[in-house]
Amino acid sequence: MARARPALAMSAAAESSLLLLLCAAAFVERGAALHLCTDRLFNFTQGRHNDGLPHLTPTEEATWMALLPRRLRGGARAEFDWLALYRSLTRGGGPDYGAGKPGPGDLLTPASLHDVRLHGGDDDHLAAGSSSSMYWQAQQTNLEYLLYLDPDRLTWTFRQQAGLPTVGDPYGGWEAPDGQLRGHFTGHYLSASAHMWAATHNSTLRERMTRVVDILYDCQKKMGTGYLSAYPETMFDLYEQLDEAWSPYYTIHKIMQGLLDQYMLASNKKGLDVVVWMTDYFSNRVKNLIQNYTIQRHWEAMNEETGGFNDVMYQLYTITKEQKHLTMAHLFDKPCFLGPLGLHKDGISGLHVNTHLPVVIGAQKRYEVVGDHLYKDISTYLFDVVNSSHTFATGGTSTMEHWHDPKRLVDEIKISSNEETCATYNFLKVSRNLFRWTKEAKYADHYERLLINGIMGNQRGTQPGVMLYFLPMGPGRSKSVSGRPPSGLPPKNPGGWGGPNDTFWCCYGTGIESFSKLGDSIYFLENGELPGLYIIQYIPSTFDWKATGLTVNQQAKPLLSTDPFFKVSLTIAAKGDAQLAKVSVRIPSWTSTDGTMAILNGQKLYLTSTGNSTDGGFLTVTKLWADDTLTLQFPITLRTEAIKDDRSEYGSIQAVLFGPHLLAGLTHGKVPVTDSNHSNDGLTRSIWEVNATNAASVADWITPLPSETLNSQLVTLTQSAGGRTLVLSVSIADAKLEMQEQPAPGTDACVHATFRVYGQAGSSSSEMLQLQGPNVTIEPFDRPGMAVTNGLLAVGRPGGRDTLFNAVPGLDGAPGSVSLELATRLGCFVTTAAAAPRSGRGRGRERRHAGRLPGQQRRRQRERRGGGVPARGELRARGAAEAVPPAELRGARDGAELPAGAAAEPAGRVLHRLL
Repeated sequence: MARARPALAMSAAAESSLLLLLCAAAFVERGAALHLCTDRLFNFTQGRHNDGLPHLTPTEEATWMALLPRRLRGGARAEFDWLALYRSLTRGGGPDYGAGKPGPGDLLTPASLHDVRLHGGDDDHLAAGSSSSMYWQAQQTNLEYLLYLDPDRLTWTFRQQAGLPTVGDPYGGWEAPDGQLRGHFTGHYLSASAHMWAATHNSTLRERMTRVVDILYDCQKKMGTGYLSAYPETMFDLYEQLDEAWSPYYTIHKIMQGLLDQYMLASNKKGLDVVVWMTDYFSNRVKNLIQNYTIQRHWEAMNEETGGFNDVMYQLYTITKEQKHLTMAHLFDKPCFLGPLGLHKDGISGLHVNTHLPVVIGAQKRYEVVGDHLYKDISTYLFDVVNSSHTFATGGTSTMEHWHDPKRLVDEIKISSNEETCATYNFLKVSRNLFRWTKEAKYADHYERLLINGIMGNQRGTQPGVMLYFLPMGPGRSKSVSGRPPSGLPPKNPGGWGGPNDTFWCCYGTGIESFSKLGDSIYFLENGELPGLYIIQYIPSTFDWKATGLTVNQQAKPLLSTDPFFKVSLTIAAKGDAQLAKVSVRIPSWTSTDGTMAILNGQKLYLTSTGNSTDGGFLTVTKLWADDTLTLQFPITLRTEAIKDDRSEYGSIQAVLFGPHLLAGLTHGKVPVTDSNHSNDGLTRSIWEVNATNAASVADWITPLPSETLNSQLVTLTQSAGGRTLVLSVSIADAKLEMQEQPAPGTDACVHATFRVYGQAGSSSSEMLQLQGPNVTIEPFDRPGMAVTNGLLAVGRPGGRDTLFNAVPGLDGAPGSVSLELATRLGCFVTTAAAAPRSGRGRGRERRHAGRLPGQQRRRQRERRGGGVPARGELRARGAAEAVPPAELRGARDGAELPAGAAAEPAGRVLHRLL
């Protein structure tokens, strides 16, 4: 659990000028006292949070009173002087304070989602023979979920709170009518749908998101005070009294941000009107709190997760230019957190990650809006601290939602509550802003790694509304049991896969936002006399560069483990006359200069790290663009990366990466974990070690596999009888084959029920189903290099006679069904002992199979999900005259999930085998 941190060694006299900018309560000439500014991960037992950092606050009320207008000090009832407060907050400043706002040419501008389209589906821009990218597929899956969600159910609790008639039934999970965060997901929905509409212009989605805005507008109007939420105002009374209240400003931030996104991306003026009125209400509320209880109470009340409230206020100020909106933003710049960072004091260990990353994003916005250069330095320092000491190989951070001791990540991977999706979502924003400011490729590299490994794998295939809260990093961990709480934590700790109707965790909100804006960080515009374009992510897409009249079409060859090069083709065409522009493309940090190639219209470009061709990890080409093609080739290799742990005994714990993709080591079997295995949490864990002592490189002990072929050979073998379904599975304990209950989707048992079935010629499962063939090998997915023997054990080596089966037409005579005959005993087929034999002989009297081709199973599996299945049964080989139970062969994508690892590519796309 979280713990209080020791007091910082900080002198008020020596550092008061800097703290003056960051912490209004710290500007003193007299003595100062240390108070605990607690960051609180909500504790259901105590009702409060536990961790904290000390910060300086005045010992006498007179110190704070000096910040108030004289008439207010005298007791007169007058309007609070917000401008005076802001001047006091910013008086003094840092070394670069006053340098001014960054100019138009200082910051890169992200390309509008309205102008970017991902390639996929029936897209005319798809290259011949290519398939939809994983990014388009993830976006499409998310779009299906957004269209599935019901506006009336999303706003049920808002209507209830406003006293309006409710329609339909409320959602469950964290959006249930008794949930303290209810309404937060509706705010996320408004943000996600606004981004998704900009990315797709789906008219149905626009109608639905507009309806949600209309309903919230009506709710606010009905209440008549400017207040809008799905819970009563008394929640804020508790918050201000430092009593039990679960992050009310966090939820308000989500609602405000969603409404503001509807205005900024979909031009819905109602969204802006609602936010402005809400801000009036909360400005008065904060003003009254400070007047009645001093600023110290406000800071103490902020020892709670307030989301990016400062960020949304800075955004609102850029629209309205109203001073009170700017001052509200300043008042939510958490000084006890940002102050030490301004002094380059690393005290983040023990803090709740997603409480503080949004505050940093707000600080970044402060730099852009106000020109406080100290806040640029704060976010740069925070990124360096986290990235150097607290990140996993995915590029992500957090365990049990917190930062822990620096460079002690081995301790963190002992549990599965790693890398909260919300933290990943916000850390991406931090690195994205740093890239916009600096144009440094290292931030773009980080964004790529974290997007691929920390976001793309958080959807469960193409199932809408099935996402993760935590992404486990430890050996033998699975997404299906991620977030399993250690002893002492509440059993309701979110974990595993959620569902579309009864989950709505915070990470569901950031999840639907992430998959709605996958195209917002591919292209960045440089404003200047000569228009410039930075292409920092290689995602198949088209960009309409309206300022120049150019269209950029990007094709990326699917990544294969058998291809040592990643290839990208950029076609840049002018709609009219040729246009002079500068185009910069990223040279990834994971590639090597040896073999990197850039070809423009058939002419090879000269690449050098010291010449004029490259600049900070970018290749820049300036020319008149008309109808040009730039082809890029990047060598992609295997490499290892040590875990961020500075203890020598853990130096051998390393991740394996293929380019930007983190590979997942496939394990089977579990053993008790002892202290010698570096764990003390009492759980069991799969332990897997690779003896690579004599290997010169990673490639010496990992062999690439042709993933496209192997994916088509993955199947699940099922058995149907009397309306029940069993699956063939490998026992973890003794490698025996057995029939087990159909596993729940996304569980580890799905891995044990997945097999690679291939013939001597390497035919795919679909070919085998249609054509059949002799000498088929059955390889368990979780035991690569092994094969099922005729003794029905997964212990054989491929190629032996005892591992061969004949795939023959199903004995039931049903179209597409297959029966497996032992190659060494013709007429002997695989069946179960539980099947009762029928009387008589001959194939014509066998029970019918329920075989179907893989492509026909998806709908059927969904229909029967959740239904009962019989218990496991023993497998044995029987003669053809004996009863053969119904069986079917199903593609793995329909019947089982591939192992849960950090790699975000579709399973098998980046596939390697360990020798």
